[in-house]
Amino acid sequence: MAVAPVPALFEPAGGAFAAAASTRGPWDPRMMHGGAPSALLAHALEQLQPAGEFAVSRLTIEFLGGVPLGDVSVQTSLAKPGKRFQIVDATLHAGERLACLARAVRLRRADVPDAATSPEIAPLPPPDDGEPLPRFAGLEGELFHPDATEIRLVGGRIGSGHTLTWIRLRGPLLPGVPPSPLARAAAAADFANGLSWILPFKEWLFVNTELTVHLHREPAGEWIGLDARTLTGATGIGVSSAVLHDTGGPFGVCAQSLFVERR
Repeated sequence: MAVAPVPALFEPAGGAFAAAASTRGPWDPRMMHGGAPSALLAHALEQLQPAGEFAVSRLTIEFLGGVPLGDVSVQTSLAKPGKRFQIVDATLHAGERLACLARAVRLRRADVPDAATSPEIAPLPPPDDGEPLPRFAGLEGELFHPDATEIRLVGGRIGSGHTLTWIRLRGPLLPGVPPSPLARAAAAADFANGLSWILPFKEWLFVNTELTVHLHREPAGEWIGLDARTLTGATGIGVSSAVLHDTGGPFGVCAQSLFVERR
C-alpha cells in the first residue's frame, strides 16, 4: 500500500506562512511545538543574502511565548556585515504579536582540512538499531511527533534525564522545499528537553524559553542524533543540553534554559 506524502510544515499564505496541524506541540493544543518555528527561522536566516560563502555556526532562538497554530510571518535583517563573519537576525510574528527572536552567527567557509579533529565522543548506535518512539499517552490529534517527525530511541530511558535518540522530519518544510541541514538540526534540537525530562510529565511543567545551537560542521543526511540530558534545580530553573550527531559523528551541541513549576 502506498504511503500518503507528509504535508509541508508551512504553506505560503500571502506574505505569511500557514502552519500545518502537525506542527502542534504537547503543552497546549493551541500552540506549535518549538521545533517547527525553529526550522522556519533557520531557513529564513540561511536565505538572507549574501549567504552562499557563509555557514551558520551558532543559532539562538528566544521564545517570547507560545507560538499559536495559524499564520506566522518572518522578517530577516543583516545586523553585522563582514567578510569573515556576519550576524543575521530574524523575527517571527503570530498576527500582531512578536513570538520569536532569532540571531545567527554566519562564518565564512574555507578549505582547511588540517583543522579537522576527532574528539573522543562515542558515536550513537545507528537509527536502524532503534524502535520508533510511540505517541505519548494522553495526547490526541495531529502532533509534531509523531506526525511530522519520527523519533527512534537507541539508548537511555524516557523520564531518566538522559536519552540517546535519532530524529528526522517526515516531510518538507515548505511545499517543494526540503529542510536544509540547519533546519533539520534546529527542529531536532528543540526535542532535547522533551526527550530527556527527569520530572514526571503529568505533574510538572518544564518548558524551554530558548534554544541555542552551536555547529562545528554542517550535518549530512536526514537523521539528527541527540545525546540529551536534563538537570533541574530547587529554584525552578533547569537546563537541557545535547551533543548533536549525524550518522558520521558529532557535529555540534545545543542547550535550552527551562522554566520549571508544578502543573
